[in-house]
Amino acid sequence: MRKLIALVLSLCLVLSMAAFASAETKTGSAQGFGSEVKVVVTVEDGKIAALEVDDSGETYPVAREDSVEKVIAAIVEANGTDGVDVNTGATFTGTAIVEAVNKALADAADAPAAELAFTAGEYEATAYGYNGNVTAKVTFSESKLENIEILSSTETAHVGDVAFDIMIPEMKEANGSGVDAVSGATFTSRALKSIVNDAAEQAGCTNLDAFKAAKVEHVAGDPIEETYDVVVVGAGGAGIAAAAQAVQNGNTVLVIEKNAEVGGNTLVSGGQFQSVMPYLVWDPADPDAETGVYGHDGQTYYKVKSVNGCIKELKMILNWNEDAFDEAYYQDNEFVAGDAAELSKHGVHAEYLPVLQDLKKEIQAYLDWAQPKLDAGVDESQLALFSTINLHIFQTYYGGLRQSADKTQWIYGDLDLVRNFVEGGQGLKEWLEDQGAHFIEDTQPTLIGALWYRENEYLPQDGNWGTYFVGPVKTILENEANKIMLRTAATELIVDNGRVTGVKAVKYDGTEVTAHAAKGVVLATGGYANNIDMVLENNVYWDTAYLTTSTKTTNRSSLQGDGIKLATEVGAATTGLGFTQLMPISWVDNGNLAFGGGNYACWINPTTGKRFVDEGSERDVLSLAEFRNGIVKNNTPGVFIEFYNAEQKIPGPPTAQLQPDDYTGRYYHIKGTVDALTTLFADPEFAGVTADPATVIETIKAYDQAVMGLGEYPDVGKGIASRTIGNVGKSEDGKYLPDTYDLEGTDLIVRLMAPSTHHTMGGVVVDTERHVLNTAGEIIPGLYAAGEVTGGIHGGNRLGGNAIVEIFVSGRTAANTIAAE
Repeated sequence: MRKLIALVLSLCLVLSMAAFASAETKTGSAQGFGSEVKVVVTVEDGKIAALEVDDSGETYPVAREDSVEKVIAAIVEANGTDGVDVNTGATFTGTAIVEAVNKALADAADAPAAELAFTAGEYEATAYGYNGNVTAKVTFSESKLENIEILSSTETAHVGDVAFDIMIPEMKEANGSGVDAVSGATFTSRALKSIVNDAAEQAGCTNLDAFKAAKVEHVAGDPIEETYDVVVVGAGGAGIAAAAQAVQNGNTVLVIEKNAEVGGNTLVSGGQFQSVMPYLVWDPADPDAETGVYGHDGQTYYKVKSVNGCIKELKMILNWNEDAFDEAYYQDNEFVAGDAAELSKHGVHAEYLPVLQDLKKEIQAYLDWAQPKLDAGVDESQLALFSTINLHIFQTYYGGLRQSADKTQWIYGDLDLVRNFVEGGQGLKEWLEDQGAHFIEDTQPTLIGALWYRENEYLPQDGNWGTYFVGPVKTILENEANKIMLRTAATELIVDNGRVTGVKAVKYDGTEVTAHAAKGVVLATGGYANNIDMVLENNVYWDTAYLTTSTKTTNRSSLQGDGIKLATEVGAATTGLGFTQLMPISWVDNGNLAFGGGNYACWINPTTGKRFVDEGSERDVLSLAEFRNGIVKNNTPGVFIEFYNAEQKIPGPPTAQLQPDDYTGRYYHIKGTVDALTTLFADPEFAGVTADPATVIETIKAYDQAVMGLGEYPDVGKGIASRTIGNVGKSEDGKYLPDTYDLEGTDLIVRLMAPSTHHTMGGVVVDTERHVLNTAGEIIPGLYAAGEVTGGIHGGNRLGGNAIVEIFVSGRTAANTIAAE
């Protein structure tokens, strides 16, 4: 809508220029909170007559009319930016508008680079990036920016740090900080600009506005026209998987990526993928086996143990009603997302009935073996974990079964598509390991919203980059005939006689690219969770009191729905666009993913001091509970408090394992006492938290008693809990020793978090071979799609860890289909 308004206003501006011959328009841009902010300044008779702002990629903590529009009006009234207050609730966007206006009004002749003067020396400055503080040393001579040295940074490798390699040389060449931000590295780009501007101010820059406006003008090269067997748009997990598999199939490949490095949103994800490893779980053919052999490496590993609560879940599924799903029941009764116990009473959709029946047989066989042991006093945590492909399929089904807010739509994953990625996931680890990835072979952990223990975790030192991209990228580029074209945005699909035959694109410098695909084009551009306008325009699930223009996102700035737009322009059908998953564990200030799991944590209402949700629930269930029970902080609703034992390892990439001191105002390290919590709640960062510390401590103790099997969970039940918050010993047979329990002496981690957009359920319609289908359900020849750009797979809510397995399997599937055809 904001783009439409900007377009209309721009048209009005053109018409007004015809009436006022003295009017002149000037343009400028600057980096805002999550996007580039562009301005058009109309000057008449030496005064600012109008100021139009394209901030369509921004999100605001407060309403636009109460923040950004006040800045716009103030600039016009002041006939400039001097003295304009940008602290109106959208500081980053307001500051960007001021900088963009200054650039637009700056006359290069007034302050050429050679006329800038500084106090020569080295200056240190710090600014907050994506993961934490970035500190740099900036060196000036008397007339020039000489060097920028990054002294410390926790920015994600191959995501944020690529901005340094691109922007620092350009800043030195431009003798200023007005260079373009790097696509996909918005937060890091903004931090670097802030650092250099701070240093320039310390150095007494004689014209700071000119310094901030100075940039390198990119000149377009000669048009590029090339032909490959396969053209892939997007270099995240799905795109790189498609490209690597295509190369393995003997095809030549071009990958087009708008960001400055491959990896997409996969690089900022939790990094684990869901897929049961049969050698690690209970084996009906050898039920008492305590070890299993991984066929890929021939090594023997101990079976993974069950977790208290798993068998309760299995018994719930065993009793699932096999009648046809009763939609009528939920017309008169509230559908409570995540209440599987209630859902199980009201049937199953017909296509999933055979899966349920087969799963029940598997569960019954397990219980026939396990129940006698439980009756004899063996703790559940000493039994081998039950996990099968059918369980994964069925939990994906009911974990994604959702109803629209107006009760007119039901959504759940297409069985064939679900089966495709679950079964295809069985060979994914081996495929990645063959290309150099390293996984922890003896564990099947869980993460937030996963519903079960079947995640696959890589070695921490490899990270998302080393696990999912180093090997496949090497596979792609081993043949010089293949290419990855970075900082290049696809703009149009080429269609010839009804077949998609290529892609038109534009490089960052304006160079035009025409890429012909002899065999097929694969769209793998990801979702649109960073495009809040698109999310809101399609939303049919979330209450508009919760999902607003101020909602933040875990996604990189490049996740705008580009592939969906490209596909629909050639007739592709879409499905599920109204359902967006929110990530319940996001940082309050910027919406970035905090990482973690609910199985080991206790979540507290910041007003009552009580628990308010089963922490192991699906992500939308957790987010809704946060909205209903959390507080508003920094104009972010749904803020709650998490407690967990400091010894607990956080699921996620290496950055998730940072110690409390590595983050400012995010991780709080305290003892489990009332006094310690009282002191913490007095910290300004906890303003708005009114819970009684004594109540919180009593809630945590009652929670731990339930984990130990000594009572009911306080306030809200819990399905699966892997550990207590306080320290407690265990016997040799794995049973808790309550007499050793000590909360007061335990080191705790406390975090404040809130929901933000994370994964968009909807996208283009595909079949199991990843052909894109048109609105008549017919294949669009030559066009394929993989990953989050597609819809129909996860239903209305995605299980944690299902994304990575799906994007890699679907990318490989698309490539294999192209090879077969």
